[in-house]
Amino acid sequence: MALPKKLKLMDLFNNGTSYLGQTGEVTIPKLVRKLEDWRGGGMNGNVKVDLGLGDDTTEFNWKLGGIDQLILEQWGAQTVDAHMLRFAGSYQRDDTGETSAVEIVVRGRHEEIDFGNQKQGDDTETSVKTIWSYYKLTIDGKVIVEIDIPNMIEIVNGVDLMAKHRANIGH
Repeated sequence: MALPKKLKLMDLFNNGTSYLGQTGEVTIPKLVRKLEDWRGGGMNGNVKVDLGLGDDTTEFNWKLGGIDQLILEQWGAQTVDAHMLRFAGSYQRDDTGETSAVEIVVRGRHEEIDFGNQKQGDDTETSVKTIWSYYKLTIDGKVIVEIDIPNMIEIVNGVDLMAKHRANIGH
C-alpha cells in the first residue's frame, strides 16, 4: 500500500513578488483537450477527434487574503503574456516521507478581480482569474508539459506535439 503525495507547503509569485502567507488558495489550471465526435462512412461507431486545447484550459484562479495593490496595477494589461505567475508547491508522501517539488508557471493577464464581500471584522479575500497564453508544469526539475499558444508550441514529456504542424505550414 502507498499513500499519495499531498501538498504540504506552497507559495505563489506574481512577477517575482512572493505572496507567502497571503495566498489563500490556488486552483491549478486544468489540462483539457477539445475532442469532437467523428463518425465517417463505414464506421460502426464514433471516435473523438483531437482538436487541440479545450476552451476552458487557460484559466488560473487564485485567492489572496485582503486586498493587493500590485494586482490592481496590472489590470488592463495590453498583451496576452503581460504577467508571470509561479506556483511552487512541496508535496509529500506520509508513508515514506518522500517529497516532490511542483512548479507551475503561467504568463497571461487578469480577466477578473473579485473583491468579494467586505465587512468589518470578517475575513476578506480577493479572487483573481488570470487567463494564460503560456503554461509550464515541472515536477522535481523535469518539465512535463509546456504550452505556448501564440508560438504554436505544445511539449508533453519532451515531445513537441505541434512541431510537424508548424513545419507543414512553413514555420
